[in-house]
Amino acid sequence: MDRTHVAQLGLLLLLFTSIIACKPTDESSKSSATASKSAELSLPKDLKWSERMMLSEMERVPKASMLDFQEKPRWSYTNGLVLSACAKVYEQTGKEQYYDYIYAYADELIDSTGTIETYKLSNQNLDMIKSGDVLLYLYPKTKEERFLLAMQTLDDQMESQPKTSDGGYWHKKVYPYQMWLDGLYMAEPFHIRYAQEYIDNEAEVQQIYDDVVLQFDLIQKHSRDEETGLLYHGWDESKEQQWANKETGNSPHFWSRAMGWYGMAMVDVLDFLPEEHPGHERIVTYLNQFAEAITNVQHESGLWYQVIDQGDRDGNYLEASGSSMFTYTFAKAVRKGYLPEKYEDVAQKAYQGIIDNLITVEENGLVNLNQVCGVAGLGGNPYRDGSYEYYVGEIIRPNDPKGTGPFILASLELDK
Repeated sequence: MDRTHVAQLGLLLLLFTSIIACKPTDESSKSSATASKSAELSLPKDLKWSERMMLSEMERVPKASMLDFQEKPRWSYTNGLVLSACAKVYEQTGKEQYYDYIYAYADELIDSTGTIETYKLSNQNLDMIKSGDVLLYLYPKTKEERFLLAMQTLDDQMESQPKTSDGGYWHKKVYPYQMWLDGLYMAEPFHIRYAQEYIDNEAEVQQIYDDVVLQFDLIQKHSRDEETGLLYHGWDESKEQQWANKETGNSPHFWSRAMGWYGMAMVDVLDFLPEEHPGHERIVTYLNQFAEAITNVQHESGLWYQVIDQGDRDGNYLEASGSSMFTYTFAKAVRKGYLPEKYEDVAQKAYQGIIDNLITVEENGLVNLNQVCGVAGLGGNPYRDGSYEYYVGEIIRPNDPKGTGPFILASLELDK
């Protein structure tokens, strides 16, 4: 090889090396893109907390179908929770980006025939009813037949949902004879509103009112601890579950988020239950009993513990979702006249506790809600025994939608 060829080869090698050195790897490319996006993003800090958190959620999860750290789109309760909050932000601000976020969820998951993607009526899972609230919101605005058909499917589930011997809805078909506090929030606000707005037969509507109220009556009967006024997470009529007390059927502990679901269920159902219905006064009574019991275990910071009555035990922590839910419940109940004014102070103290202890804001304005319990349940596989160690041992993470959704709702109620 002569000197000319050697020189040409050297030049080619140098050029090739330069190209390789300049080309980023996939990871460095992602990091660079993320850094660029982060630098470009700037959420306004002069907005109310409700809007700041909603914008932050939309930035973290651009498609609402992927909420709750999902890898694939799905129909579930967390989507309905956050989007119900989003609807209230839209109504307050009039900014179309919020409506678009809501609409895109239903548009993606409901096909032209009204079939709900990832949903199976045969599962008889009360959690799946919650996103029906999105359809109750959208259908009057769009008049899209597919949304009405999907709502009818969810109503069909309520009509066929298995029940305990005294009429309480099983939480899921795979959890036979069990009522969970969670289930009342997942299903009853949709059930009662759908009946009021879409069922013409007055006798049938009245029967649904009675059935909705019965769920609260049964929870009070089976799950409320007379000594503390607190409510156990789950009740097993069969008393066969390992977690069930063999005399009462109750799970062993008071979980803050379970009671948070229950509190929100009461104030939201009362929006649609006529005042003249005898159940209205009963639920208001339950709500007042609930508020007293919850306030009795409020931490000096304004927050509530994960296992709500055992704040001094190792591993327990001040938890964001339950604290946000109680704040929303108290603030709304005072505004609606269900609770005395003193609970406004409880709500304000709780809210300030969340801001001071659980909220962090990144340089670009992105808002984080920290110390959210990721998930907790009873039974299943692997088996969840409802022990203290189980509740405090479940994953804790920031920005879980079961916390951010109620935080937005609480912020809206307090005009923060």
